[in-house]
Amino acid sequence: MREYSLKTPHSGPHGLTEDRDGNIWFTGNVAGFIGKLDPKTGLVTEYNLGNPAAKDPHTLVFDHDGILWFTVQQANMVGRLDPKTGEVKLVTPPTPKSRPYGMAVNTKNIVHFVEFGANKIATIDANTMAIKEYLLPDPGARPRRIAIAPDDMIWYTDFARGFLGRLDPATGKVSEWPSPSGPKSEPYGLVFTKGALWYNESFAKPNTIVRFDPKEEKFQSWAIPGGGDIVRNMDVTPDGNPVTANSLVNQVGLVEIK
Repeated sequence: MREYSLKTPHSGPHGLTEDRDGNIWFTGNVAGFIGKLDPKTGLVTEYNLGNPAAKDPHTLVFDHDGILWFTVQQANMVGRLDPKTGEVKLVTPPTPKSRPYGMAVNTKNIVHFVEFGANKIATIDANTMAIKEYLLPDPGARPRRIAIAPDDMIWYTDFARGFLGRLDPATGKVSEWPSPSGPKSEPYGLVFTKGALWYNESFAKPNTIVRFDPKEEKFQSWAIPGGGDIVRNMDVTPDGNPVTANSLVNQVGLVEIK
């Protein structure tokens, strides 16, 4: 284990992603900036967002062209950063207090994000930064994390209602399945790998890892050793195994799919 000290104390690194050169980009969620760490040298570069209101950058993801996209949850913004120039652009979704949260990019290089403060999923145009919102049928839906399947179907965890959902962006059709631990299961971190959805139920005690087969529409669940609390985000290793960030128990978890 190696730890890297950042330039700004208490910057609150939250979201993480890696670029093609192995640099680690992060959101300074407390200090309000985007950071880049070179793990070879430990050098940290900070990018100011250029707007004092953009205080809490949250999740970030690279598109296929190497542009970095990020959400700013409480400030109700979505941004893009060009690593070549350092230029930052910010836009506000049409829905007030929509709380942009999880992000993902589909095979056509379209950036998608969920609006945790509303029952909506949205896309943002790479050139114009125009935002299109998709309304989920239940007013109480609160999508928190998002994953995109190889067929470009949009999957999301409905944290408030305890559902796993799927949006077909071509038709707007939404399908939902109740999570195994019920309406208070608070599904959270989510990935798609090896033909299935893998996600965490953050209110189940102990927390669970859930697998959902979209073809069979069947769930499987396993308790996380040590409790897990709370898997706020997940990723996938190069060989396709889900990784969990267990933020309340100081752990990282690895799910070995055999």
